[in-house]
Amino acid sequence: MAPTGWLDVHTHFFPPLTDAQAEEMAQALRNGNFMVSASSLHWNVENIIQYNDGASVQMSLLSYLPYPHEKLRAANDLGHNIVKKYPQRFGQLVGLPTDDTEACLSEIRRVEQWDLRPDGFATTTLYNQVPLSDSRLERVWQVLNRRHAVVHIHPNAYVAGTYGKPSPLIDVAFDTARVATDMLYKGVFRRFPNIKFIFAHCGGALPALSGRISLLGTESWVPNPENLTREEIEEQLSSLYIDTAATAKTGLAPAANMVGIGHCLYGSDCGVPCSTPRTMNENKEDVEAFERRQRLPAGTIAKNTWGLFPAAAKRAEQGGPLTKDEH
Repeated sequence: MAPTGWLDVHTHFFPPLTDAQAEEMAQALRNGNFMVSASSLHWNVENIIQYNDGASVQMSLLSYLPYPHEKLRAANDLGHNIVKKYPQRFGQLVGLPTDDTEACLSEIRRVEQWDLRPDGFATTTLYNQVPLSDSRLERVWQVLNRRHAVVHIHPNAYVAGTYGKPSPLIDVAFDTARVATDMLYKGVFRRFPNIKFIFAHCGGALPALSGRISLLGTESWVPNPENLTREEIEEQLSSLYIDTAATAKTGLAPAANMVGIGHCLYGSDCGVPCSTPRTMNENKEDVEAFERRQRLPAGTIAKNTWGLFPAAAKRAEQGGPLTKDEH
């Protein structure tokens, strides 16, 4: 039996915090104009399951990318334990320390020894000041390309906000566009076509700028060391995937125009203080409204998402359909 609910590729998780740790973190965020309460920073798996049951989300793929490496490995182990406890409700995108090639390769080898292997990998545009476009990551991409891996790319959550606004409001969208464009011009997408790169938040500002990049990006005044043609730019951008997290109302249409309907995946941005049940529900409704406007069968984007993660779909099937109450 095929999964009856949605698969969410963009769910955050965090280790337990003491009240003092949560207050310290909240104060640091407030100093960056991210006006959150300490209580909103406490994460627990039961709250995620409760929300998902009400939103018809059958499974969430967890990701978390702390620094330094020791915390990242511990986070990967924590996520793995959650998935082992709830294999029909959670999957995992294992975090990679992309500031260090050897550490990345070591972590890939380590997690592939797990009995319940991860569903893919999670990265951030900038990890410890090293962007994903950095040439030192060539060997990492080679390994992931051979594995036909799925790689989720989240914007840098620690980028500074501007004009007194917190970075998750708009800055993350431009961070995504900048790094994706640099990856394009450095030939990452060309050389590693087997990697399924998923860009969060409908690709940030990239889809809206993709026409400009295509129009102007091969002109003589633009550095183009890989000698990309206009056709290649359009082809490589269309090969990417996006998730719908917190951006579907106005971001999904240009994203679908860039990558095609089949590369649009569902994401909620669940588990972080900038998302609430109200905003996540509205964003999911925006995805459904987009499907209706495009005259697509209901659940098209949900089906796309399951299709990219067959192992997750198989685990969800073993858990059976969501009950009526869970819808």
